[in-house]
Amino acid sequence: MPDLDLDPRTTALVLVDLQNDNVHPDGAYASTGTAAHAVEQDLVAHVSALLGWARERDVPVIHNHIVSFPGRDFGGTNAPIFTMIGPDSLRLGSWGAAPLEGLEPRDGEPVLLRNRMSAFNGNALDPMLRSLQVTTVVVAGVWTNMAVEHTVRDAADHGYRAVLVTDATSSLGAEWQQAATGFALTNIATLVTTSDVVGPRDPS
Repeated sequence: MPDLDLDPRTTALVLVDLQNDNVHPDGAYASTGTAAHAVEQDLVAHVSALLGWARERDVPVIHNHIVSFPGRDFGGTNAPIFTMIGPDSLRLGSWGAAPLEGLEPRDGEPVLLRNRMSAFNGNALDPMLRSLQVTTVVVAGVWTNMAVEHTVRDAADHGYRAVLVTDATSSLGAEWQQAATGFALTNIATLVTTSDVVGPRDPS
């Protein structure tokens, strides 16, 4: 087990794009394999365990959601990934953009919105973390090889210690997951499992 030493006073849990369109079986992207891989990863249960761990210890929880804004093509077309988002998928205020059942934010847990890949891009995440004197960010969410990977890289570039909870993330499938956790992020973040953070599950 990695030596995590997660001090609640300097640690935050950042949850990325845990929204219906991204991983729900009825979501806009389910046909790409995202819903199936979330089930394979037991994503909801693992994220729920992280939320319980954080809330019990008063670790700040910050939810970060990607949305498409109605009215104009605010997402742009400069990269293929941005053309995948909207106008109806992840539409602000829609069911698709809403949080997954069971992972809804509680009072005191901000929900930051953006239309870029990284959770650090286009909102107040960085100044909020610095105001709380956070030095370590524990990251979970979807999709591992896209928004999660961008977020972890930006966390490191911003000077934070990034901890990626690999089984509390999911992607378009196992190959995409392995591309991020087996190669791309191995020198960027501390890679752990949910049990590394919260302890082993009670077998009863």
